[in-house]
Amino acid sequence: MPQVKRRDLLAGAAAAAGFATVGLLPGTAAAATRRRPGAVRPPSLTVGDKAVVARVDARRALQHLKVLSDQIGWRVCGTWREHAAAEYIAGVLRGLGYKVTLQPFGVPDKKLAELRAGREHWQSAAAANGAVGRVRGDVVDLGAATSFAADLTGKIALFTRVPGQELAQAKAAAAQGAAAVLIANVRSTTYPERKAATFFPNLAEPVAVPVLGIAEYHGARIRGGVRTLSLEVTGHTGLTSYNVLAERKATFPNPQGKAVIVSAHYDSVPGSPGGNDDGSGTALCLELARVLRRLPTQQDIRVCLWGAEEIGLVGSRYYVSRLDDAEAARITGCFQNDMVATSHPPAGTYWLLSVDGADNTTTAAVAAAAERLGYVGQTKGPTARGSSDHEAFHERGIDAGNFSWRGDEAPSRLEPLYHTPEDTVAGNISLQRMQVSLELIGCAAYDVARHR
Repeated sequence: MPQVKRRDLLAGAAAAAGFATVGLLPGTAAAATRRRPGAVRPPSLTVGDKAVVARVDARRALQHLKVLSDQIGWRVCGTWREHAAAEYIAGVLRGLGYKVTLQPFGVPDKKLAELRAGREHWQSAAAANGAVGRVRGDVVDLGAATSFAADLTGKIALFTRVPGQELAQAKAAAAQGAAAVLIANVRSTTYPERKAATFFPNLAEPVAVPVLGIAEYHGARIRGGVRTLSLEVTGHTGLTSYNVLAERKATFPNPQGKAVIVSAHYDSVPGSPGGNDDGSGTALCLELARVLRRLPTQQDIRVCLWGAEEIGLVGSRYYVSRLDDAEAARITGCFQNDMVATSHPPAGTYWLLSVDGADNTTTAAVAAAAERLGYVGQTKGPTARGSSDHEAFHERGIDAGNFSWRGDEAPSRLEPLYHTPEDTVAGNISLQRMQVSLELIGCAAYDVARHR
């Protein structure tokens, strides 16, 4: 028998032993062979699949997600909240026995605001050319106006955004004595189904008062009855973000040092608690780290959580740029998980996305896992799409895919709460979709890792 075949057989036998003996509750083995959540037919699982499916639990992932989204909240790159998330993630992974490294890198300065109205507490982006400081005042709603004669002394001016006219609105309000300017974002014509997120107003010249680009949600809440609010704009400078990198070595000899990466980004955009984007992907990685930590493999397992994805895939690009050619060649594939648990009804297709639309180790492994688990016709792809952390790996010649729930028509069809303050655990997370994602990625990544 060829050496590689014998080693694969040994890995399968070890997986079977692990499945039979490591921490399974009575009845769990039988449960692993039942029809999976939402599947159209019963599963036909390998020994390795059973080892994953018997252990993986969306409820455990949800506990991590609640810490990230409900407790820590807005995880804007370089801020203390993103750092708190990194520390939490690193602590979980160390507790599971992984070797953990925090990889620092610089990110751009920014201005952010926090707003309070009664018990409401929000975050928003603020214009780089606006002022910093604290303001409290009554709100005056000026709609989409760009010029007016009203006396705004000491008031907070609220506008509806007119794209390209943000400077005119801000200057007009400041000239009439406004203490601060709020510009409520509006939906794009390209994706009118998506609610508008907070944004950084692009002012071509300085304005002497704080200027905030608030989300559609914030504008509606204020217009729904808020008369007075307080806000504080802070300038964040000299910022550092971190990649959280965890590894466990193969249980069999791995002379070539091959490794499988399971990854997600843990930062969020300003104003959003990032429940689905991408607290869900991060929580999935932490739960799979627990499940995979003791299963026998012929390749190393790496769990990588990227910082600063939302400003241009900065963390993953930094990681890949620091790999030499030999290190890059040892990575068998990167399974990138981005938005894996939305409860939005139309987002019912699980997409397998590669940058060029071609099949690779990761997309093929997930497609095969879907077939074994019984999810026939419920996944699509591989389909060409970048815009997530798999890009950096593809550009380096490393097999990589992005996996997420999106609308059936195209992977550009995202849930309407994308990047908004309403992307919360309570409002935008499906335990069933999280469970399906966990099983698909867990079975696929383990199948790759347990072969030479």
